[in-house]
Amino acid sequence: MRRWDFVAAYLQGELQDGEVVYCHAPPGYATQGADGRSRVCRVEKPIYGMAQAGRRWQRSLFPWLLEWGFTQCASDPC
Repeated sequence: MRRWDFVAAYLQGELQDGEVVYCHAPPGYATQGADGRSRVCRVEKPIYGMAQAGRRWQRSLFPWLLEWGFTQCASDPC
């Protein structure tokens, strides 16, 4: 096997315990509450474009690969 192509891989990671991430509301959602204050969204799972998304996916995948007998490349340890 030379490569894998994971569809929506970044959506499969998990945020770490205690990690809280907020983002702006997507287009089409109310950006201000009834009191006039700006609204933000609390992110429950990593999403595309999030700085942490790739690392969270890697932390989910890496233990699984080790469990199945894969070994980490010594020349490119990520």
